[in-house]
Amino acid sequence: MNDTPGWASPGSAPSEGQGPGASGPAEPAERPNPEQPAPQGPGWSKERPPSQWSAPTDRPGAADPGRTPPPPPPGWGTPPPGGPGYGGPGYGAPGGYGGPGGYGSWGGGWGGPPPAAKPGVIPLRPLGVGEILDGAVSTMRTHWRTVLGIALTVAVLTEIVVVLLQGFFLDSPNSAALSDQSATFDELTAAMGDSLINTGVVYVVGLIGTVAATALLTTVTSRAVLGTSVTAAEAWRDARPQVLRLFGLIFLLILIAVAVVVVGALPGIVMARTVGGAGAVALTVLGILGAGIVALWLMVRYSLASATLMLEKQGVLKAMSRSAKLVRGSWWRIFGIQLLAGIIAGFVASVIVIPFTFIAAAFTGGGITGFLNSAGGDIGWTFLIITGIGAVVGAMITYPIQAGVTVLLYIDQRIRREALDLELGRAAGVQGYGPGTVPGS
Repeated sequence: MNDTPGWASPGSAPSEGQGPGASGPAEPAERPNPEQPAPQGPGWSKERPPSQWSAPTDRPGAADPGRTPPPPPPGWGTPPPGGPGYGGPGYGAPGGYGGPGGYGSWGGGWGGPPPAAKPGVIPLRPLGVGEILDGAVSTMRTHWRTVLGIALTVAVLTEIVVVLLQGFFLDSPNSAALSDQSATFDELTAAMGDSLINTGVVYVVGLIGTVAATALLTTVTSRAVLGTSVTAAEAWRDARPQVLRLFGLIFLLILIAVAVVVVGALPGIVMARTVGGAGAVALTVLGILGAGIVALWLMVRYSLASATLMLEKQGVLKAMSRSAKLVRGSWWRIFGIQLLAGIIAGFVASVIVIPFTFIAAAFTGGGITGFLNSAGGDIGWTFLIITGIGAVVGAMITYPIQAGVTVLLYIDQRIRREALDLELGRAAGVQGYGPGTVPGS
């Protein structure tokens, strides 16, 4: 039995071949058998949860035989001229394969391969980098009320935590040593350690906000792929059963990253405690850099876990396993796309945050000049609140971009590995996406 998961219900392993006890060569996992109907119902998989993307009932011809089916996309399913015998000009006409003009008549006979259906923000086929980015932006533009409402809520909560932490706990008295040319080596080391801790805490809080926004915006993006909309209340109702698992996933990912970095820095820390000197600092830095590379590899490997958890209604470990299987063999591609999306989001956020930073600096004791000369020291609550407002505005734009890219990468990987485009077409009510069809083949 094929154990490839459905649109939102992975059941067993996604594309690992045939199940136990199967005999004969394994069928390719990219496309279903065209002579066998798509599996449905409880026989599909014992672990298959209810389908997240069921066929809509509010579309013409969808799940209602009494309605008129929607028209197919231009050129979709149109046979070549000449009828079933393919006797028309171009394809199979007398005079050789392709008739007069040979292969050059393909465009004249059929008009080229049929385009993929596009019921929503992306075409139902493997996606390019530009299509993934465009789909994320189109989702934000089309469903801006829901998207910006969710992003604003998450950004406000996240930034409140960041401002409180910076105001009460992360204002290190050693930070002035970084701009003091007469500071000793120990003072510089202590200041650098405090700076790393402060940056790490802010990064972790930001990571929590990003993952939470991605999870809540997953439902919006998944509906946008089908060409339907969803309100913020509906997105919350869909995400609420998975919220505890989501925070469990976030906690586990952070724990893994911290553990890797601690293990990498541990030899240098031990050497600093026992021997000391510049060698211990160099060993610590090298250990942290090496551990950072390992942590980055793991974070990309599990970067699709939040989308898997929310759409497939999986547990934490199963979602991480599914993400690892989807990323396998495409690590560099997924890393590159996510890096590009991060650079774009960071640039947009900087354009928004930098003016707020200068406005906040104008309200400090020494003004903008004093703020620049003091390297950001003695910032105060006014500075934190104004820059926090700028960070919220920036996050309203960056969260939807990063969330949309993550969800569309998940959908793209499943289209490439599990023929998810067939189920998406049927769920969207597109004519020609019935059992046993292979669009575009």
